[in-house]
Amino acid sequence: MSDKKKVLVAMSGGVDSSVAAALLLRDYEVTGATMKLFANEDIQLSKEKTCCSLDDVEDARFVAHKLGFQHYVFQFGERFRECVMKRFSNAYINGLTPNPCIDCNRFLKFDALLKRAQILGQDYIATGHYVRRRFDEETGRFQLLKGRDSAKDQSYVLYGLTQEQLEHTLFPVGELTKAETRETAAQLGLINAAKPDSQDICFVPDGDYAAFIESFTGKQFPKGNFIDRQGNILGEHSGIIRYTIGQRKGLGIALGKPAYVLSKDTKANTVILGSNEELFSDTVFADEVNWLSVAAPEKPVPAEAKVRYNMKAQPCTIYPLSETSVKVVFDSPQRAITPGQALVCYSGELLLCGGTITGS
Repeated sequence: MSDKKKVLVAMSGGVDSSVAAALLLRDYEVTGATMKLFANEDIQLSKEKTCCSLDDVEDARFVAHKLGFQHYVFQFGERFRECVMKRFSNAYINGLTPNPCIDCNRFLKFDALLKRAQILGQDYIATGHYVRRRFDEETGRFQLLKGRDSAKDQSYVLYGLTQEQLEHTLFPVGELTKAETRETAAQLGLINAAKPDSQDICFVPDGDYAAFIESFTGKQFPKGNFIDRQGNILGEHSGIIRYTIGQRKGLGIALGKPAYVLSKDTKANTVILGSNEELFSDTVFADEVNWLSVAAPEKPVPAEAKVRYNMKAQPCTIYPLSETSVKVVFDSPQRAITPGQALVCYSGELLLCGGTITGS
């Protein structure tokens, strides 16, 4: 009987999680698991653009067979619908711009999957995320750090992890670059060594968020007015869910000068337009804040922060308002701070905390 620790690897069918499983085989007893979140035909799925499709399940199963370990498929469709798709739709309806990958990690990968792993007698789960973890002896806390490949770092979508979840999760590719991951997969002869990365939101493969929300909720969203900050009517919009903060293209309105979405008023069904300069703010408020790598401070903390996934963290100061809410003041104004998106704060490579943006 093996004395190795047991790990359940979340296998999406992509190259990252496949290589994660391969690396773990050296020191752990590995089992693979793919979460089946929806049926392909439910969303007219294009397999090249998303994860969790039927083809991805087959790719994960093939890799598990080739590497010689057992592979499960878990049906988590109902939980995904309730905790990700429904929350996504509700956020848009209420004028917010959510990041469903954060909810998927929070409710599926690191909650439902971890609980399933524990039922199966596993010591850990593992994923193919480009992040690193370490244990701080001084504070007794597990800490989350950016991945070594700065271009692929995924810490932004993992700020919601708890100490228990981080304690029982491994990130084998966090020390690798993407190129090194693909090279490892090629050396192992894995079928997905050159498989493209998934793009867009998995359940909105064509990028048409509004069409998904209308189909999912059965609701239609009426036209309303574009207005400026003084309340002057500038034109007609085609449904408030079709617009996000900072948007310029697709407004269908000619004002003789560039116009951008500044904010949305769901009660009045209006979209407020203005200049690009009006999109900048140095202050952001967030709630549902999770202090992960360090305890919640009582005094202001110098840091760097991101208000969207694909931006570089910018210097700022965190002002704690409570254990679960903060005000962050950036050293220089940031563009298009968007309610519903995540504010994630760092100290160098260390992820300090993250929360949901409520305003600026």
